[in-house]
Parts: sequence; C-alpha cells; structure tokens
Amino acid sequence: MLTRRCLVTAICAAPLVPNLSFASATTLTAKDAYARMQAGELILIDVRTPQEWQDSGVADGAWPLDLREEGFGIWIAAALERNPDHQIAIICRSGNRSGRLMQMFAQNGIEGVLDVSEGMLGGPHGKGWISSGLPIVSAAEAYGSMPKDLTAN
Repeated sequence: MLTRRCLVTAICAAPLVPNLSFASATTLTAKDAYARMQAGELILIDVRTPQEWQDSGVADGAWPLDLREEGFGIWIAAALERNPDHQIAIICRSGNRSGRLMQMFAQNGIEGVLDVSEGMLGGPHGKGWISSGLPIVSAAEAYGSMPKDLTAN
C-alpha cells in the first residue's frame, strides 16, 4: 500500500523527471472536463505557476495548486482522500507537466486521476481550454473560490 510519505515524495520529484513520453493514463478533452465539472463529477486542479495563472487566467471552477510548492503532494493526497465521490483531473499549460505527473502517479500505484492533456493553451494533444472558448476566471477569483479544506461541495 502506498504511504502518504511515498506519495508526497513522488509528487515532489515529478518536476525533476524528464518527460520521455506521456503517461498511458486516461485523458480528457478540455470540453469534457468542463462538462464533468459542471455536472459536479470532477475536480479540476491547475498545476501551473501563479505567474501563469495571472497571465492567462484559470479554468472556471479549477483549483489552482502550484506543482512547485512544497505542500503540493500533501494537497493532492488530501484532495483524493476527501473527495471520494469526485474524480480528480489535472491541467497545466500544454500537457507536459500533467503528463509527467501522470507518470509519477502510475509509477506509485495512484489510480483514478485524469489528465486534461491539451492544457490551458493547447499543445500536441488538442487546442486547449482557452482556444476552446471555455470560461476562465482571474487567479484571485479562482483562489478565493477554492475550498480551503480541499473538499468539494
């Protein structure tokens, strides 16, 4: 069984692992992720940096959690533990960071997390959240509306 310490260590090391290929985990399009968020089935976590959130905005309803922060692994573990009735999906700028993170999840036996691999700005896996015309909010609004206990309503 994966321990919390192992999960935190693996997630913290994710940015250090080269992106050799995308994980074979389940992926969602930006439009599908938005529809599932609207249906109350999905929690979307934006793993980009605060500067990126400021520059382009955050997907409406997404939780902004910076992948580089020391507490990131603990936050992901808490989101998974506290929301058994929701799936968790991650999104980044273009799918690179989320792909690496999905690899780390797979290597550590963490299942059920989905990847919005086209990202916010698009990339090799699709045109992205913003180009798809999906709603965005300011970084301040996204952070302010995120539940501080990481438990969805």
